[in-house]
Amino acid sequence: MVYHAPQTKSTFPENTAYSNFIERHIGPNTHDIQQMLEVLGFASLDDLIDRTVPQAIRSQQTLQLPDAQSEYAALAKLKNIAAKNQVCRSYIGMGYYDCVTPPVIGRNILENPGWYTAYTPYQPEIAQGRLEALLNFQTMIIDLTGLEIANASLLDEATAAAEAMSLSYGVSKTKAHNYFVSRECHPQTIDVLQTRAKPLGINIIIGDHQTFDFAEPIFGAVLQYPATDGTIYDYRAFVDKAHAVGALVTVAADPLSLTLLTPPGEFGADIAVGSTQRFGIPLGFGGPHAAYFATKEEYKRQVPGRIVGLSRDVNGKPALRLALQTREQHIRREKATSNICTAQVLLAVMAGMYAVYHGPEGLKNIAENIHQLTVILAAGLKRLGYKISSENVFDTLRVELGTQNLETILAGCQGRNINLRIFDETAVGISLDETTTAEDLIDLWQIFALKDELSFTIEELTNSTTDILPRRQSSYLTHPVFNRYHSETELLRYLHKLETKDLSLTTSMIPLGSCTMKLNATAEMIPVSWEEFGKIHPFAPPSQTRGYQILFQQLEAWLAEITGFAGISLQPNAGSQGEYAGLLVIHEYHASRGEAHRNICLIPTSAHGTNPASAVMCGMKVVPVACDADGNIDVVDLKAKAEKHSSELAALMVTYPSTHGVFEEAIQEICQVIHRHGGQVYMDGANMNAQVGLCRPGDIGADVCHLNLHKTFCIPHGGGGPGMGPIGVASHLVPFLPGHAVVPINKPTPHSPFPTPHSTGAVAAAPWGSASILVISWMYIAMMGAAGLTEATKVAILNANYIAKRLENYYPVLYKGKNNLVAHECILDLRSLKKSANIDIDDVAKRLMDYGFHAPTVSWPVAGTIMVEPTESESKAELDRFCDALIAIRQEIAEIESGKMDIEDNPLKNAPHTAESLIAGEWTHPYSREQAAYPAPWTREAKFWPNVGRIDAAFGDKNFVCSCLPMEAYAQ
Repeated sequence: MVYHAPQTKSTFPENTAYSNFIERHIGPNTHDIQQMLEVLGFASLDDLIDRTVPQAIRSQQTLQLPDAQSEYAALAKLKNIAAKNQVCRSYIGMGYYDCVTPPVIGRNILENPGWYTAYTPYQPEIAQGRLEALLNFQTMIIDLTGLEIANASLLDEATAAAEAMSLSYGVSKTKAHNYFVSRECHPQTIDVLQTRAKPLGINIIIGDHQTFDFAEPIFGAVLQYPATDGTIYDYRAFVDKAHAVGALVTVAADPLSLTLLTPPGEFGADIAVGSTQRFGIPLGFGGPHAAYFATKEEYKRQVPGRIVGLSRDVNGKPALRLALQTREQHIRREKATSNICTAQVLLAVMAGMYAVYHGPEGLKNIAENIHQLTVILAAGLKRLGYKISSENVFDTLRVELGTQNLETILAGCQGRNINLRIFDETAVGISLDETTTAEDLIDLWQIFALKDELSFTIEELTNSTTDILPRRQSSYLTHPVFNRYHSETELLRYLHKLETKDLSLTTSMIPLGSCTMKLNATAEMIPVSWEEFGKIHPFAPPSQTRGYQILFQQLEAWLAEITGFAGISLQPNAGSQGEYAGLLVIHEYHASRGEAHRNICLIPTSAHGTNPASAVMCGMKVVPVACDADGNIDVVDLKAKAEKHSSELAALMVTYPSTHGVFEEAIQEICQVIHRHGGQVYMDGANMNAQVGLCRPGDIGADVCHLNLHKTFCIPHGGGGPGMGPIGVASHLVPFLPGHAVVPINKPTPHSPFPTPHSTGAVAAAPWGSASILVISWMYIAMMGAAGLTEATKVAILNANYIAKRLENYYPVLYKGKNNLVAHECILDLRSLKKSANIDIDDVAKRLMDYGFHAPTVSWPVAGTIMVEPTESESKAELDRFCDALIAIRQEIAEIESGKMDIEDNPLKNAPHTAESLIAGEWTHPYSREQAAYPAPWTREAKFWPNVGRIDAAFGDKNFVCSCLPMEAYAQ
């Protein structure tokens, strides 16, 4: 198919060759842009930008990036890069396994914008499908682990283990600061635990759980199940001893093994964590994958991340929502239990649906097949004279090489495109998975036999093996949802039914301030499914990952150019992890200079809620900085706080443009104040969509900045994850970027002032985080080029100012910049409506659903306001439709104010209106069904119907349920 761009779209000089993709990414065409500029009173887009962005920080030259490429050309170039990766059979294990993504799940979830463009389900009435899918995930985890509650996913197994350590530390009644980590844990998990423990003053004790005598007091412990070398230990005695001294025990468990093994909850574990990657999620060189976190009911308010809970709507119908939301970081700030604001929702949905599709018997059959092949493999290796370290295994063997040379074995592996785990010169590991076949066993035996002829057959070994696996006796996945949808027809219809309950970018714009819900172009998404990126183990040899290394090098160079920084780390696999990593870099920098005592972090009161949570996790003390009447940082207060804490000042965390949606004129002075007192400036990059091509954090004065690739650089939100949060740092901080225990990634440069690495340690399980989705941002930058990226930023600012202008006579714009303009988002003040019409912010948010829109960000950063960010991808027609909806709602409010409409029984108070509420029973409201259902012309043409009415949040918290109820409960 040949695509032809509309002739009226181009906003670029005719004599320059630009990619047609730019014109498809940017919503308004030339005519639209001119119309919007006329409304704002500007002659040109550049004139608007000159009045919006302070001249003192404007970049003096264009970004030095490759020319923009067409979708076809960019895909072809990336395909050539991908071809440099070598797809091998990886039996490395360590928590990562090849698996089969059922095509019905791959096509209808992973590759479906109805699932991957949705936002975090903070507006639950229009997210019931995703919430149900996540409830399935939670139920699956509860059943498999034998524990009482589970959350809706975390980032990866290692960071989930770190969260378990933090929970244990927080609830411990002992005064111990020691945490026991079994040496049988995966090395990347130990690395992340050590990183997380250090700034909190936690002492990690790595040892053998079989000989640990508890002489040193501990507040908790973590065990691997099965162990990293494959051994299945009976942990009951250790758990009992730990409980006797008041310690909580976390078990990092492979969920597939739990279909066969005694679950952690049944042998006394307090917490279970792990990765659901092998439930149909591609390896992806490390991610994204959904981790899980399960624990006992008594710790539900300390559980990190999100929990989906069951409540009811205004009509008494069962309805789902995010439960216990007071734990969220925007509310609790420095009192938050963690900074995990990003889950892995899309991947958790896939993993849950993998269990739905296969059911308990199907999962058990997969696990039994893997285990049986492992036992047969072990028998064959013993026939060949090799020693197997443990007979009691599920899928992993540690093979002692004896007199055999490691290099000889590895040479045989290379000839057959096979990867093994290398423990040391004397032992290798082999982990089998869902894709392993009998032919694979023959290849492995031939490698270890050093010849093709074998003196035994698989059939012979199969008949001679005995099973000593400690078998699970309890049932699991008994809910009907896991026992109904086993044909593709049934699952397809179930997936579609859930998808239609969710509002995504396929339905309308999602105008969330600070979340940048922009176009996730199909061309950007296509490479995620390529085998050359998806089937690579994160610890595969470098010789097999040259394509990925090229991708990383190019993306790091581009991001460095865009930000003005000297070094980039791609490891943080969420924006919150980027914050954490950036502050750790600052912490390590101060420590290297003998100033580890610097622990004060100044944070404006307008900051993202994750900022203070991240600072606390890094062992820093948060000192708030006031904002002035215009929403800017109060420079006088900042100077006073910096002076007061000068000797202990570690950092300032600042968002730019500000969280209030304006370019603060004093930003350079603010940075200078911090530097003058020995601190470092951390810039939250959540609002980089207003900076790219116009100004750079490194030039402004920041030392560190994290980038939300799932915002500015087009990785989709996936219903609440995946995300990526790489950080950029100035040259003096490069040696402190995150490292990794398994794959060395942060080596000192020849001219570094630090002769040895000062890495912070790993902040994520995989060396490059969720590597497979970095292809999305690579494609975006490649197809936009410098001019396209800059134009996108300008139009994002234009669109925000156009909305602010259209709505300012109906809803006051709370904060504006120097020239009465906003940046890429604006805050609309609705606080007066409570007094004039008894209308709350939620009433407006829910009424917008009746118009077919997701609400903007509500009551943040200022209570009683909405923060709107249209992005550059939305057309003028869509912006006008959104503005028309809000204007119509204001007119409905005016009728309440005048007394024409009842103050309690009106369309806003009763919103959203479901189809069922309109046709079932008697209509008793003083307004018509038509006004309720079809408040705008476009709703007659295509109506998005909320599946449930307004949800009772308080009921859900008082009657906490976070797993699937029996079907009869829904019938009631």
